[in-house]
Amino acid sequence: MKTFWILLCVTITLLGCNKQKSTDLKSSNNQKIIDQYFEHFNKHEWSKMANMYSNTAEFKDPSLDQSIARQTRQQIVTKYSKLHQVFVDIHDEIIQSYSTDDGRFIVEFLSTGTVPDGSKFGLPICTIFTTDNRLITNGFIYYDNFKEAVNEK
Repeated sequence: MKTFWILLCVTITLLGCNKQKSTDLKSSNNQKIIDQYFEHFNKHEWSKMANMYSNTAEFKDPSLDQSIARQTRQQIVTKYSKLHQVFVDIHDEIIQSYSTDDGRFIVEFLSTGTVPDGSKFGLPICTIFTTDNRLITNGFIYYDNFKEAVNEK
């Protein structure tokens, strides 16, 4: 009976270790997606970045609408191409990223660049990405756009 309990404890311990390795692997895959995404962004490779999304992805983005908007890959390319025309040196620097077991990852980053009048900006942004089969299906983007909204009025 003592042998049974020892085997049971060893089995449970080994199963726990295997589950942790699986989680680490998934987290590692998400980190690769994050790194690739921001590499394309910083090189202004909008088509390559858009191809990391599913054919139509859901976005929650203050620049689009306050509700969830669906965009095709071509719409993503168009949006970021227009952004690049305004901020020719736009660059994102990852501050931290967090991964979950269900295909979501959260990225905190600083977007920097030069506005048309020559002044520099830095905008802290947080995005929650959801993936399915290694493609991004959702991008929920959060940043303080209060100043922008006040200036528009």
